[in-house]
Amino acid sequence: MIPQNVKDILGNSENVGLLQTLAMFFFLFFFLGIVYYVFTRPKKHYDKEANAPLEDDHTEDKNI
Repeated sequence: MIPQNVKDILGNSENVGLLQTLAMFFFLFFFLGIVYYVFTRPKKHYDKEANAPLEDDHTEDKNI
């Protein structure tokens, strides 16, 4: 029998709980790593992006 979805593949395994726990920890550590990366960057790193909505767009045609 060919499994039709992921639930069929993982449903027959005895280590389903372990796989779910490992996946949760992987995504948790990935998320915490991204948060750490963002908050440890110096504020100057984000100044250009923070002021982007306030700057004039120089690519517009001024004759319109």
